[in-house]
Amino acid sequence: MAEKSQAAESRFIALDVGQKRIGVAVSDISGRVALPLQVIIHSSFKTDTKTIAELVAQYQVEVIVVGYPLTLNGEPGPQSRIVEAFISKALAALPVKIERWDERLTTVTAEKDLIRAGVKRKKRRGLIDAAAASIILQSFLDSKN
Repeated sequence: MAEKSQAAESRFIALDVGQKRIGVAVSDISGRVALPLQVIIHSSFKTDTKTIAELVAQYQVEVIVVGYPLTLNGEPGPQSRIVEAFISKALAALPVKIERWDERLTTVTAEKDLIRAGVKRKKRRGLIDAAAASIILQSFLDSKN
């Protein structure tokens, strides 16, 4: 029983990895609710790794959920090679478990949600990646709960 309550207090971070930006979302302490956190502007694997490592330490993260780009028929898409390279170069050294999670249509969903919320186009650009990461993470959390 103690094992279950400890698992219920795990924090997770999700990453929506793109060529220019990395959306980041974090779960609440109960591991049930995903919240958009920030957008990292990609500069280098070393810098990105440092930023993510700082977030892992700050939020005491046990698992990083990485959005994995699949095509509509469920096969790895062209962007999946970029994500795999990011995982092997930037995340492999971190002391946490890495989970790949289907991210199909999350950016589209995030943009529609931001439009419905009345967020202007210019501001959406800065929020969309973190919102997509939040959708990825919430889907992952829902599957675990």
